[in-house]
Amino acid sequence: MNDTSPDVEARLRDLFMQRSGNDRVRMVSEMFDLARALVVARIKAESPDVTPQELRIKIFERMYGDDFDADARARIIARLRQP
Repeated sequence: MNDTSPDVEARLRDLFMQRSGNDRVRMVSEMFDLARALVVARIKAESPDVTPQELRIKIFERMYGDDFDADARARIIARLRQP
């Protein structure tokens, strides 16, 4: 879903591009960290007794699961389950 008008989107892009490369990388890293923290908080709220290993799997499924076909997802999850 994108409810941002093209002119606002262009203005935001211009403002973003005025920042230094270091600032842009820092901003994106902070946004990723926030998104991950929100995912972790939601998982823990839904499953308070989740183990660290299962937490990693659930994070993977929520953040990257749609990026892989079923076979690749299964292989990655099997790998995450290994000690």
